[in-house]
Amino acid sequence: MSPSVTVLPGGLRVCVESVPQYGRGLAAVALTVAAGGDDDPAGRHGTAHLVEHLMFPRSGREGSAAPAGEGYAALVAGAGGVCNAETHRDHTVFHTTVPAELLPDALAWEAGRLLGFAPTEDVIRTETDVIGEEIRGAGDAGRYWESALGALYPGSRDSFGTAAELAGITAGEVEAFFRAHYTAPRMVLSVVGDVDPARVVAVVREVFAGVVRTAEEARAAEAPRTARETRAAEAPRAAEEARVAGAVRTAEGTRAAEAPRTATEIRTAPLPAARPGVAVGHPLPDPVAERPAYLAQAVLAQVLGRSRLPALARSARDGHRLTSATVTCGYHGQWLASAAPDLTLAVLGRAPGTEVGAAVDIWRSVLRAVADGPLPEAEHRRAVNSLLVAWHRQADSLPTRAVALGRDALLLPGSAGPDALPAALSRTTPAEVAAAARALLEGPVTVTELAPQKGTVG
Repeated sequence: MSPSVTVLPGGLRVCVESVPQYGRGLAAVALTVAAGGDDDPAGRHGTAHLVEHLMFPRSGREGSAAPAGEGYAALVAGAGGVCNAETHRDHTVFHTTVPAELLPDALAWEAGRLLGFAPTEDVIRTETDVIGEEIRGAGDAGRYWESALGALYPGSRDSFGTAAELAGITAGEVEAFFRAHYTAPRMVLSVVGDVDPARVVAVVREVFAGVVRTAEEARAAEAPRTARETRAAEAPRAAEEARVAGAVRTAEGTRAAEAPRTATEIRTAPLPAARPGVAVGHPLPDPVAERPAYLAQAVLAQVLGRSRLPALARSARDGHRLTSATVTCGYHGQWLASAAPDLTLAVLGRAPGTEVGAAVDIWRSVLRAVADGPLPEAEHRRAVNSLLVAWHRQADSLPTRAVALGRDALLLPGSAGPDALPAALSRTTPAEVAAAARALLEGPVTVTELAPQKGTVG
């Protein structure tokens, strides 16, 4: 059954999909909110991430009987369900899976934690400490990705935040962010599983009535989004200015500064790493306006990361070698998990004696080989099939489907939905993948040296 979409008074969108074949007896709920790292106030980077945490344990009023905070997590666990959340650059998503007969209760709990959001200063301090630990424990790949995005699109903010900026945040600031962003027009509630769509919508109308704001409040809540869209509109100009300046910035000394490798290459500050390497970032096409070109980039990343670069990393080339290579397409490797801007990231390990510029040259030579293609049909089909297998495996997951529905409705307007993706991906041609490689060669690129620190293995 195709998903049904209902827009309630006040602007809350409700997407429901009855798919008992993917989880008989179960239901998944995803609440997707247009609030992420890009919406963090100046000087308070990490506010969106903190609000995500505060929607879970210890975020309710002390002594309150409302199912907010600790009560929410306990109620879900008591029902035998599971719940989690993710903060991204441009949205936050909460997802819960419960037995289908308890779906009305789960929806009431979801509405309850929105209505009962009132964190105390003590709870905020606890959660900022937890976030600080998450930031310190974040993987290297995440730091490389954020560095590349910030260089290509000045003003973009990562989803984690900054511990120092969160250290002084107050309950008033947190509640102001929540009131501005967690409003009906900025939220999508998606429900997937062994459910009756009409019944789901009826329950949502009842239990979410208090969450829906007046038209005046909804319009006022749009101001933060307008500010973000203004930054996004200014990003191309800022990125162009950065590219002009970046063309003469390099970590390899005066020689390269006097003769930049390319007019669109941005060299960023080196990042610490266990072994020598280089991270190379490229902007992706808009996943809505340029969907075929975007999907061709996803196939290209598979071709490069699964066959072309691994084979090269095992062999020598003109005395310069790569020891490893990974290529990811989309937000931290999740394609179609974010609206534009987004990027493809290659992380290349450098063997001793291989300079940063030489590693980038190898990367460009691999891109050039694909651009001059076309790819052999067997290699192209293998890459497409690997993406299709991954998609179909995820499609069996109720929370993954619920999250995908919410993201499509909120971030990718006009999308035909998750089930239309396999056919669109299968239509991608070797010629389109060659064009994708040419686009990376001709467009702006960030280059970040990954340099071992004292005490690490070189």
